[in-house]
Amino acid sequence: MSQTELTTDELYTAARVKAFDDDNYPEAIALMKKALAKSPDYLELGVFLGRLYTFTDSISKARISFEEVLMKEPGHEEASFAYGNLEYWNSNSEQALIVVNNGIAEHPKSKSLGILKAKILKDLERYDEARATLDALLKDDPKLTEARSMISSINTASAKNDVGASYEFVYFDKRFDDPWHLASIDYGRQTKFGSVAARVNYANRFKTDGAQFEIDAYPRISNLFYAYVSGGISSKDGIFPHYRAGFSLYANLPKSFEADAGFRFLSFDESTWIYTLAIGKYYKNYWFNLRTYLTPSVSSVSHSYALTVRYYLGGADDFLSLKIGTGISPDDNTNSVLFDRDNIYKLKSSNIALGYRKLFWETNVLLFSASLENQEYARDTRGNQVSLSLGYIKRF
Repeated sequence: MSQTELTTDELYTAARVKAFDDDNYPEAIALMKKALAKSPDYLELGVFLGRLYTFTDSISKARISFEEVLMKEPGHEEASFAYGNLEYWNSNSEQALIVVNNGIAEHPKSKSLGILKAKILKDLERYDEARATLDALLKDDPKLTEARSMISSINTASAKNDVGASYEFVYFDKRFDDPWHLASIDYGRQTKFGSVAARVNYANRFKTDGAQFEIDAYPRISNLFYAYVSGGISSKDGIFPHYRAGFSLYANLPKSFEADAGFRFLSFDESTWIYTLAIGKYYKNYWFNLRTYLTPSVSSVSHSYALTVRYYLGGADDFLSLKIGTGISPDDNTNSVLFDRDNIYKLKSSNIALGYRKLFWETNVLLFSASLENQEYARDTRGNQVSLSLGYIKRF
């Protein structure tokens, strides 16, 4: 009979099969108890038993299993992670933070514990500490996409203020004799419902000054969904759209994907509705986003495309960007005034832009971009447009 008795590792393997292949957690727990009776100091067994209790909502038993492991090896990485997750998902974030901090004290480079700590700190609304934790992880591993995407969500969740200013110079080699000058100032507030920003835009085009007032908001709907809502008004038709509006619904998808769908509205002498779809993906220290704009007209549907790639050098505010596209974007405040609903599907344009965004002194962000656009502004007549812009954001 002793010849057929399973070894500790065989019991462990059998328990995993029962749990994950057969969905038979009671039998898996029974097998793990036998394995632990044979090898009580095999700490991985205790962690797995605690996980099984967690899966079956036997919370008190799970705590006992994890604590027994941590008594034998304080700060055990897997036990700290599993126990911290247990407390976090059961709305006991203060205790979860204690457990995770003990684990990090023994394993300061642990990515899993660092990410979990940031989640817990976010839940406790200790946003600066959460951001600092993620920044440290990204400093060690810039390809840690989960940390980067979390910083973005923390920036949205934290109740912070920011003010910004920007200037853009636009030169035309053929289409217009005089360059354009555009500037803006804005104020943003991160609230518990999401971010809200008010902006005043100024432009000098065609030797004429104009101003526009805009409001943008990114309300959170759930952990999965958030929205973009925007509106603007101007008294100077031809310098800015008289009215503009926009809405998109965003979804945070598994495996660091995101997607959105919505519309844009521009009102000059006539009104134009544009529909937009996009999908994005974080991959290592890259972010990719492919967007299309669809503009229906009487005889056809025009379409423009834009591919944006960011290469992150550190945190969420440290990246280089490259954007290539076709057509005119209604989200581009520089060129949206050139939007021609009747001719957009006939006249072609292509563009490329380079950008750099840098965080310095913790609360300051500097932005720079340069772009080149080749436009067909009349049939078989093309010209180039060069834009240079500089921006600054102060958070407080």
